[in-house]
Amino acid sequence: MKIIFVLLAFIALTILPSHLLAQSSIKKGPIIPRAGKTLFIDVHELGAGKVTVKGVSEAHAKDLATQGKYHVEFINYWMDESKGLVYCLASANDSASIVKTHAEAHGLLPRHVYPVTDGTASALTKEKNFFLDLHYLGAENVTASAVEAAHQKDLAVQHKHGVNFINYWVDEKTGTVFCLSQANDSTAVIETHKEAHGLVPATVLKVKQGE
Repeated sequence: MKIIFVLLAFIALTILPSHLLAQSSIKKGPIIPRAGKTLFIDVHELGAGKVTVKGVSEAHAKDLATQGKYHVEFINYWMDESKGLVYCLASANDSASIVKTHAEAHGLLPRHVYPVTDGTASALTKEKNFFLDLHYLGAENVTASAVEAAHQKDLAVQHKHGVNFINYWVDEKTGTVFCLSQANDSTAVIETHKEAHGLVPATVLKVKQGE
């Protein structure tokens, strides 16, 4: 009987679609770039009406096909279709490698490339709405440790507003902070920040997450 059970379990894992396996083991903890590499978030400002889920997905596939040439690893991306914005998270040796990858893959160059550090990621919930909120705190006005402390305050009160903060990324040099969350609406995200530490984001974007 044990042998049959083991065989059935093996068959189930073999035929289970890979994307379901990925969802069942959501990576928690900070993303650790390979030795000598840095995390980057690059921003594409393509204009309202010029971004679609299909188009960004196709461009991302081209990035993945090209990234090895420049030692880049694209990790995820988020898009705001209404505003024509795309944010890509990647690991690379330098920002120039990311620009070269985009240039060769599809020619859509980022407007900004931020070297960032991240926090400890939380698991996703069933909430379907994703938000990316941005804080512009000023050049060298923020540290990674200070953002981590603020993030912990967000986590402590988020349940009151029905928000799930997934992770954050901070560029200490420019004072830019990106926060990724799930919520019913952008107001819930803002109210959580207000109650937690008072640092209201400059903008909150409703985004779709890459798959």
